[in-house]
Amino acid sequence: MKKYFFLLLASATLGITSCSPFQVRSDYAETANFNNYKTYKLRIDDLKLNDIDKDRVLNEVSKQLQTKGLSVGENPDLIVNVKAQHKKITDIQRDRPYGMYGWGGPWGWGVGMSRTWSSNYNQGALVLDLIDARTQKLVWQGIGEGISVDSPKAKQKQIPEIVAEIMANYPPKK
Repeated sequence: MKKYFFLLLASATLGITSCSPFQVRSDYAETANFNNYKTYKLRIDDLKLNDIDKDRVLNEVSKQLQTKGLSVGENPDLIVNVKAQHKKITDIQRDRPYGMYGWGGPWGWGVGMSRTWSSNYNQGALVLDLIDARTQKLVWQGIGEGISVDSPKAKQKQIPEIVAEIMANYPPKK
């Protein structure tokens, strides 16, 4: 009995922790041979972040690339272009009507009220472009959206998580 309870608890924990708040996707050039790429160099021309977030992103990207077997090189096989974006989100929610109803219950004549409210927040995204240094062509792109830009504590936790989720798709499985 304890064994079944433990299995149930473990599967429930796995199910809860495997849900991600991020939307991650990737694409790649089918003609690229990803086994040939051994070195990389970061390019941050398009990375418009504050210094704290920039360090977080670049450190995590380098860490993930190195776990994939790549190393930093001055004459690299891949150029890694890191970009950050954010957009303002307006979330509008509406509540069901409530209040008094007249003759005939909720389907008859009467008075009812509903509530509508909105909230605004900024949502961030990271884009990682891996470019073949020899041909200057994009060979892999990973995009992750859903970073809570307005919360420094959330960003501190979410940046490593989203970079890891993006890089989980590299190298692509054909």
